[in-house]
Amino acid sequence: QVKLVESGGGLVQAGGSLRLSCAASGRTDSGYAMGWFRQAPGKEREFVAAISRTASSTYYAASIKGRFTISRDNTKNTMALQMNCLKPLDTAVYYCAAAPRGSFPTGLLYDYWGQGTQVTVSS
Repeated sequence: QVKLVESGGGLVQAGGSLRLSCAASGRTDSGYAMGWFRQAPGKEREFVAAISRTASSTYYAASIKGRFTISRDNTKNTMALQMNCLKPLDTAVYYCAAAPRGSFPTGLLYDYWGQGTQVTVSS
């Protein structure tokens, strides 16, 4: 089992920045590809970004490409999402997830999920 805990959410004005973090614990020795997802009120959960096990590859949703950057530190079992130029449409609960199986980037199977952290962008 892998436990994921997100932090760093909050309220920010449009154009501002936030940095989300995800701390992994448990059976992290195998290493997993990881990703960020988000779910806005009344909408389905959507993919945001993914990073490979060794951090050699990243992949982004078109809606956030160029504004968000995903990274990870395997020595600390953490992952981050730096969000710049935030827009009100970015308002959502953001989830980190770990994928022990599947093909990077679009075939990953995310088996482990965090509880989410709220990001609210005011206009």
